[in-house]
Amino acid sequence: MWAPPAASPAAAGATPSLRRRPSRAAAVRVLVAPPVAARTQQDQPRRRLCLAVPPPASEMASAAADGEEEEEEVVVVERETGRTEAVEMDAAVRRELAIRRLREEAEADASEAGTGAGRSRRDFAVFETARGDALFTQSWTPAAADRVNEAGMGNMACSTEGHGGSDGVHGYVSSLDHAVGDLKEFLEDIVLEENHGLPCFLFGHSTGGAIVLKAALDPCVKLHVEGVVLTSPAIHVQPSHPIIKVVAPIFSVLAPKYRVSALHKRGPPVSRDPEALKMKYSDPLVYTGPIRVRTGNEILRISSYLQRNLSRVTVPFLVLHGTADTITDPTASQRLYHASMSTNKSIKLYDGYLHDLLFEPERDDIANDIINWLSARLDVLERSVSQCFTMFIDKSLAIALLFEKVEVDYSIISLPLFIIYQYGLNMHAYLNNIVFKMC
Repeated sequence: MWAPPAASPAAAGATPSLRRRPSRAAAVRVLVAPPVAARTQQDQPRRRLCLAVPPPASEMASAAADGEEEEEEVVVVERETGRTEAVEMDAAVRRELAIRRLREEAEADASEAGTGAGRSRRDFAVFETARGDALFTQSWTPAAADRVNEAGMGNMACSTEGHGGSDGVHGYVSSLDHAVGDLKEFLEDIVLEENHGLPCFLFGHSTGGAIVLKAALDPCVKLHVEGVVLTSPAIHVQPSHPIIKVVAPIFSVLAPKYRVSALHKRGPPVSRDPEALKMKYSDPLVYTGPIRVRTGNEILRISSYLQRNLSRVTVPFLVLHGTADTITDPTASQRLYHASMSTNKSIKLYDGYLHDLLFEPERDDIANDIINWLSARLDVLERSVSQCFTMFIDKSLAIALLFEKVEVDYSIISLPLFIIYQYGLNMHAYLNNIVFKMC
């Protein structure tokens, strides 16, 4: 039986944060260190290279005017033996871009805060996995009386290998089992460690939904998860030609990083909102190239595994799917609903909607459906609950879930939930997001 959580930093007024080393005026420089010997979980503990949020330019200018010397913070990311310099430098460039974007967002929020309209606070850090990969992480907490505060939520996120500002070849996934493992690591080492006693929910979109669902089959994860939300989950993905299922496992070994030409140059249609798609595919942190062979095979492999294990799903869940989705199969979501052993489960199909539900013009309605389900689930747990956090995991570019009628903005994290997307079989920036309830 879940009990109300004990006093936490959030309850005491502090902001749940990945930040550990505050700096008033910090310039961030990303370096790549020489290769290091492979580590094991036993001989060296996992660590996070914790960074401070870059302050607004105005604050840095003020510090300079006061005669303060600008402090430079160096992020050293160790290179795993066998990785090429080109791969590491590509990851470093993406990480530097992600940091620069955070600096711009922090400055924009700081200027708005002066008028009482500041929307969020941001922190970032680098989380090191047991394999030695450096994963770029971020957090957001609301700072204004808007829909964010009404929901009382802040966010944390962790991009996986090969995506966003993390290590690896852009758009390449060697194993989705690694992604599942990273989710479990992040849940155990960061989420549960820093937010002990708070009820946790997982969220997954598309392939992220498949990762979340597979993770939720683990008894240890089920023990700490109060529910799962899935949008367009990749439970069944149909290749463009049946032969692909036969040759994909072979070519994923022979030429794992080879990019297969796609029918749609910029990806298949995933939303009926052209402006949203334009913003999505113009984000340099998003991988928009053809699917890499190993990545595609991994998606086929995890979806096949889930189809064989739907009856093992016992965690409470909400699954949402568009009936016109051509990327993932909406009937597979129906099979999940009917085959699972969950006693608390809900499904909603949106007639005519495409794959990226939270890119659709009706995203406000979909967001409300998610919030209503989470709220109802929390009421079941404890009507007097005062705090909760939600973990989200997904792939693709960074996009704020639009809970308000605001202009589409893929860089300013301003609203309660931070959702990441992918289209088709292409892998984009993949994040684990945690939303904290701070009533």
